[in-house]
Amino acid sequence: MKAVRLHEHGGPEVLRYEDAPDPTLRANEVLVKVGACGLNHLDLFIRGGLPGLKLDMPHTLGSDAAGEIVEAGSLCESAKVGERVLIAPGKSSRRGALAAAGLDNLSPDYGVFGYQHNGLNSEFVAVPESNAIPIPGNLSYEEAASIPLVFLTAWHMLVTVAKMKMLEDVLIIGGSSGVGIAAIQIAKLFHCRVIATAGGEEKMAKAKALGADHVIDHYKQDIRAEVREITKKRGVDIVFEHVGQATWKHSVSSLARHGRLVTCGATTGGDVDLSVTHLFFRQLSLNGSFMGTLGELHEVLRFFERGLLKPVVDKVFPLAELRAAHEYLENKEQFGKVVVVP
Repeated sequence: MKAVRLHEHGGPEVLRYEDAPDPTLRANEVLVKVGACGLNHLDLFIRGGLPGLKLDMPHTLGSDAAGEIVEAGSLCESAKVGERVLIAPGKSSRRGALAAAGLDNLSPDYGVFGYQHNGLNSEFVAVPESNAIPIPGNLSYEEAASIPLVFLTAWHMLVTVAKMKMLEDVLIIGGSSGVGIAAIQIAKLFHCRVIATAGGEEKMAKAKALGADHVIDHYKQDIRAEVREITKKRGVDIVFEHVGQATWKHSVSSLARHGRLVTCGATTGGDVDLSVTHLFFRQLSLNGSFMGTLGELHEVLRFFERGLLKPVVDKVFPLAELRAAHEYLENKEQFGKVVVVP
């Protein structure tokens, strides 16, 4: 089969579209013919190399995919050949107390495809049956592949970690990113007032059309000052962060008293300043979040089944042009998800 693999870390030029061994199917796994793969910023970080990260090379990137089941292992119970599925990006043995409690993303053996496990940027993949979930509604493979990682992450951050309530004020940093677009829609399910940031008039207009009540140009405007004006100096109940160093100071200072900040990333760097006095005096909560549980993914997919959430696909590339797709993502040209198809 064809796949795109790394033989070393580096820039987009290290991505190789090449022949790779066909997957070996285990008894509890299904073989999926991939119809589309969604890209994430995680792909860029893994490709470039992370401190302490050691991968067995060659390594395949890709945490999101959708396709058709073409074979099921002997221990599979419900999988059907010909079924259209999307793939849950997190994988664990689902054994142990944490997994039994539904907290599989906290299990010691939990890992993400394309990161701790070989990824999905290939023509065929073998995944545990529990990771292959029927595609909700009539979504295309491109649409389905753009859902799992970002909507699971955003749901876990806002609903589970930040415990978002109806009618709260929510500031979403980077509202034009995949995870930001998911966060805008999820916050509007709770009828929250959403303040999103985006770069440039075109992306700002798209964020507003998606449901944001107010949009701030994070390249030209002072985020904290704009938030204070919108909220009449009160601040927001929740800040949804994933940018890190470039926006951190604005994010923390935009919180209302007893506000909650939740973060899942640091695309501009992880070293930030924090005033402990500000933290305790305003009784703030700072929370880290990583992925989400398989149960949460099933929960959020119900909203796609009813048409209450929708995927946003920005651009589709052939899998053979994954290098160009990475360059496009790195240039921050997209609004929504970048997808590749075999």
